[in-house]
Amino acid sequence: MKRRLRIALIASARHPIREPFAGGLEAHTWSLASSLVGCGHDVTLFAAPGSDPALGVHEIRIPKPAFSAAARSDVSMTDPQALAEHHAYLRLMVALSREEGRSFDLVHNNSLHYLPVAMAPAVHAPVLTTLHTPPTPWLESAIQTDATCSGRFSAVSAHTARAWRPLVPGAQVIHNGIDTSRWRPGPGGGDLVWFGRIVAEKGPQLAIEAARRAGRSLLLAGPLSDPHFFRESIVPLLDGDIRYVGHLGREALVRLVGGAAVVLVTPCWDEPYGLVVAEALSCGTPVCGFDRGALHEILSPECGLLVPFPDVDALAEAVDVTAALSRRACRQRAERFCSLGLMTERYERLYEELIA
Repeated sequence: MKRRLRIALIASARHPIREPFAGGLEAHTWSLASSLVGCGHDVTLFAAPGSDPALGVHEIRIPKPAFSAAARSDVSMTDPQALAEHHAYLRLMVALSREEGRSFDLVHNNSLHYLPVAMAPAVHAPVLTTLHTPPTPWLESAIQTDATCSGRFSAVSAHTARAWRPLVPGAQVIHNGIDTSRWRPGPGGGDLVWFGRIVAEKGPQLAIEAARRAGRSLLLAGPLSDPHFFRESIVPLLDGDIRYVGHLGREALVRLVGGAAVVLVTPCWDEPYGLVVAEALSCGTPVCGFDRGALHEILSPECGLLVPFPDVDALAEAVDVTAALSRRACRQRAERFCSLGLMTERYERLYEELIA
């Protein structure tokens, strides 16, 4: 019988952990917290104000600091938001290093902040950090402050684990999972769909170009994480065949993705994982995209096609072939490779190993 664990789950403090999600990290954190609770664990989620109260949230408050004229004029003045976030995480980690931290069996850090990593040796419980991004200067330097190497790490893909290997040689790969009972199969349709954060590195403009060359309509959905990019690079391309349908909640997004012929995934950077791929497959929709980062770990030839970046012509030519792939095979791939249950089981085994 599994032990009921007391888990402190640290989230990013920049966006609430609630629907509609600001991005894949927030969606992943919500799913992991919900699944752990469903498995009988006692989870405390440290997250931004406005997060889903059903998750047992302790808010990471980031009060806006007030600066004197002398401080503002100092040549070393740092971005105020970064300073506020630093002190918010500092307060959290100091609390976990004191008596409050003794109430947890394990701390699982899913934030992108450096302080949970740098201060891991001060915490009574084992600290596990999941690596969600390529190496960053702040995280690399935080890892190097821990001479005892007391923190443990997992990575969301083999690609991400390889990128971190020089500093973190032993990161265990646990692929992100999605709730296949919520991301339900749909009937398909004739339109193409692109969904995710609308920012330059996700390449929605390339998806639009590929759809036009393939002679297909395209629906785009997602948060406007970079409004300037959206206004300057996407709005001029919209018309009757290329439409932006908004930042949708999960149910509306499930209907949109399940009703698509193909989901286009067009990263202009090396994706550390690619949650939209898993979500599309769970809806039974095949994926056509650029071969960047970890996408090839999720897709198999039966459920998607990847082409070299940034070959838009190749992407357009691959659309019809992708649309003919088996929707049942897509769904089976999601169930067998990237289900939420499978991910949670792997984390539970790792948790038990860390606290043994």
